[in-house]
Amino acid sequence: MPPVRRLLSLIALLTVVTIGCEAAQAPAWTPAPASGSAVPSLSVPVPPAAPPVAPLDPAVSASSSSSSPDSSPDPLASAPAAAGSPPPAANQPAAEADLPIVPIVDFRSTETSVDAADVAAVLAGRSGRYQALELVAADADPILAALGVAPPADPARLIRVADAATLARDLAVHRDRLAFVRAGQVGPSVRALGWDGHELFGVDRVRSLADWPLAARLAANDQPFDPGSTWTLVAGGDILLDRGVARQVTILGRGVDFPFAGGSARITGRFCCSSFGWELPRTRRTGDPGAVRHLLQTADLAVANFENPAPDAFRYHVQGTVFSADPRLIDGLRNAGLDWVSLANNHIRDAGASGLLQTIANLDRRGIAHSGAGRDLAAARKPAILVAGAAAASGTADGATGGSAGGIRVAFLGYDTIAPSYAAGTGRAGSAPMSAAALRRDVAAARAAGAQVVVVYPHWGVEYTARTTSLQRALGRAAIDAGADLVIGNHPHWVGAMEVYRGRPIWYALGNFVFDQAWSEPTQEGLLLELTFRGRTLVQVRLHPTIILDQAQPNLLDPGRDGAAVLDQLYQASGRLLGW
Repeated sequence: MPPVRRLLSLIALLTVVTIGCEAAQAPAWTPAPASGSAVPSLSVPVPPAAPPVAPLDPAVSASSSSSSPDSSPDPLASAPAAAGSPPPAANQPAAEADLPIVPIVDFRSTETSVDAADVAAVLAGRSGRYQALELVAADADPILAALGVAPPADPARLIRVADAATLARDLAVHRDRLAFVRAGQVGPSVRALGWDGHELFGVDRVRSLADWPLAARLAANDQPFDPGSTWTLVAGGDILLDRGVARQVTILGRGVDFPFAGGSARITGRFCCSSFGWELPRTRRTGDPGAVRHLLQTADLAVANFENPAPDAFRYHVQGTVFSADPRLIDGLRNAGLDWVSLANNHIRDAGASGLLQTIANLDRRGIAHSGAGRDLAAARKPAILVAGAAAASGTADGATGGSAGGIRVAFLGYDTIAPSYAAGTGRAGSAPMSAAALRRDVAAARAAGAQVVVVYPHWGVEYTARTTSLQRALGRAAIDAGADLVIGNHPHWVGAMEVYRGRPIWYALGNFVFDQAWSEPTQEGLLLELTFRGRTLVQVRLHPTIILDQAQPNLLDPGRDGAAVLDQLYQASGRLLGW
């Protein structure tokens, strides 16, 4: 080919290639939608939108995907689009927003808070508590920027994982890791920590995101977290107002508020022995007076088991196991902020049928709701339905009580398996017996009455042991299978096992709350539950070990120090029942 023709051919080829490349890179002009103007709009190719952010807790993820009665999905996570709003455009990038993030650790951690210095120490390898920081990869860089830190020089100090569910599982195995996630991803299988003196969960949580100091610029592709959608439930074990408790309150003149005025305490040593041969703890108060009352009063709902009748013609007992309490002592429960008590236990008919009915009337008079016992079997099985956020409950098991802040209707069902001779019947006052068939009917009835959360409060098990029985486990699981959201048991007077079944917790025994059994350390110790819900979904669990002083007053133990004995008892008894 002549040189000139070869040169012209080369120029033509380059021109075709250039035009083709420009055509491939140029944006396409598309017609405007019918509802808009006739001016064409420019459509720029964009990468696919990020997938929705998965919740942190696998159990929450499972429950949120089902609308069956036993799933308790969070209504906030599935809110429908506003009427008339267009569907989201395909392949559109998620808008970014400043979203709250939260430090988290494994469920069994006793840590309470961290700060920026702690994070810097982890990444520098100088932390005495944590060996690495773990983050969801897609959110990692914005979270690091929000924390004001750079990726560490040692890559082993920063673990990036694919999603929040993986992160939750990792924390259960690697308990020396600190993590940060979106607030909306927090589930009950991990422990959320405070930041810079603020809490996002629990009774002392901030009420507005404006008061939460930690946020990152993230793709807003999940449901925004709203502190206004959260509410709290504080639950305690057995309460006795007779015998040694009555002695402290009345004979020694400490007053009806004394049992709930406890603060914090320490175990300073142990000595031998009680009249039953048990080693006993030496204790001292360490301050924070009123801390127990603060938990109860600040919670949206506070509940416990009422382990005695309080009839009009009460009799004070110095000893023995037949109880009856001065009804005037119920004022202490009301003043402390208790909203509901279970009457289903093996002492509720200690003063006979009339004593039980008078107890109900005396609780009604003081505005404390109740269930688990009644004038007949139908009344004993009827749920008490309270509204989360009520300043004070003011009704009985006959209907919903309380205010509307939070707007979640919570049903409480009490049952007794210990004293069949005290069971209610047709025309007979007594307690509600527990069976799988009764649970199915009663939970369904509570749902039909509008309950969005159902709590079962059984009296069961064997006294003075942390172990569970096969009957307890069968009934606890039957309650969850029937659609209950959680089960909180009592009777053994010891803190017992905890199980997570189908993603829902069962506490087999919380031990003594207000009781006079000072003859052993396990009977002096108990557990208060501080539970945070987001709508219908449980998202946080905090365990508060307590010790009873002066045979009447629970005080908080540091869970990382003296309270560890209580928590260890729970975990050892739980074994494989508790995967968290």
